[in-house]
Amino acid sequence: MAFRFVHTADLHLDSPLVSLALRDPDLAAEVGVASRTTLTRIVDLCLAERVDALLIAGDLWDGSQTSAKTPRFLKQELIRLSEASIRCFILRGNHDAASKVSKELEPPPLCHVFGTKPGTERFEVGGHSIAVHGVSFAEGAVLESLLPQYPAPLPGAFNIGMMHTSLNGSAAHDVYAPCSVGDLDAHGYDYWALGHIHKRADYKGRSVVVMPGIPQGRDIGEAGTASVTLGTLDDAGHLTLHERPVAALRFDRLTVELTGVEDWGQVVAALTGSLRAAGFAARPEEHLVLRPHLTGNTSLAFRIARDLDQLRQEAVACAEGVNGLWIDKLENRTSGGGTGETRLPADLVAMVTSDLPNDPALMAALGDLARDLVQDLPPDLRDLLGDDEDALRRHCASLLAEGTAQLLPRLTMGEGS
Repeated sequence: MAFRFVHTADLHLDSPLVSLALRDPDLAAEVGVASRTTLTRIVDLCLAERVDALLIAGDLWDGSQTSAKTPRFLKQELIRLSEASIRCFILRGNHDAASKVSKELEPPPLCHVFGTKPGTERFEVGGHSIAVHGVSFAEGAVLESLLPQYPAPLPGAFNIGMMHTSLNGSAAHDVYAPCSVGDLDAHGYDYWALGHIHKRADYKGRSVVVMPGIPQGRDIGEAGTASVTLGTLDDAGHLTLHERPVAALRFDRLTVELTGVEDWGQVVAALTGSLRAAGFAARPEEHLVLRPHLTGNTSLAFRIARDLDQLRQEAVACAEGVNGLWIDKLENRTSGGGTGETRLPADLVAMVTSDLPNDPALMAALGDLARDLVQDLPPDLRDLLGDDEDALRRHCASLLAEGTAQLLPRLTMGEGS
């Protein structure tokens, strides 16, 4: 018989959605329960595929602040697995380190939560001997490699290592429990079930190393299809892997090409037509959250920038007629002459469109202002501009690009003062 398992990580139950809530409370409410719905979908997948184990490699919780209902919800989902004789192995990561989470209920039978000391769970399935090794985070920041703590592989077993790690580092994630794929491969395990980095990646050498990615995106920075990994170890000892989409809601970008458009009605038609096509297309997710990206060369570029709020209202009205479709916000990257631009001095146009977005002094000043703003915010709002320095810089650059795109229309229409 085969040994089958599902591997996931980074569900971030009860993740705060402060920035989204400020823009659209209704959308934030949908996204706020999406991680729970996704966990239910993962358990449904485990039951439908008759797997033997579910591996959750860290950050099941987003942090210590949880709703009163979520621990009971999690317990019920784990009981569903237990009643189907499906084992569940849970590792604690930087967000749900042992020092942070205090409201969990007692795990049901067949559910094992790894402690902060190295642990190994061995069991037999259909003639396969399986050994699952893991070490949980004791604190939110683990700066040294945890790999030296992992025991040697058990002879005669299919060895699975569960680890929450940034590997060699990722631009969007803090460096925790660093190690290299080569180091993991050399340790001698058959499969490494990783977590922490929200983008999927896999490496196949002597060991199979999988970072499954986040199963449910929380904002446009985690756009695209989200999945878990379904693994099957056959009687001959060969391992096959498949991605299975599980997200209840997907964030995505939508390009709306406006080159050559000369009429405002055509702009609206292009936008709403693109939204309807995307909204009615088949998808595994119940909800689709789109960020339309307006691009192209058009004589209406100035009006588009000036009246972007009106276009957003057109987009929202369209989305309300398509089941499960939501609008995040609109991005405008259109360009073109138009009557407004020609009335402005050429050197002013060049300064606004080329010099300002690339001015290092302006970027540095904007960064300083953003840091000061973050310091003045309450603790639960301080991730509005990103959760690390790189994210803050990217956010500032995006804001600067959006601002300069709207500056010329305002100058042209006499609204710059």
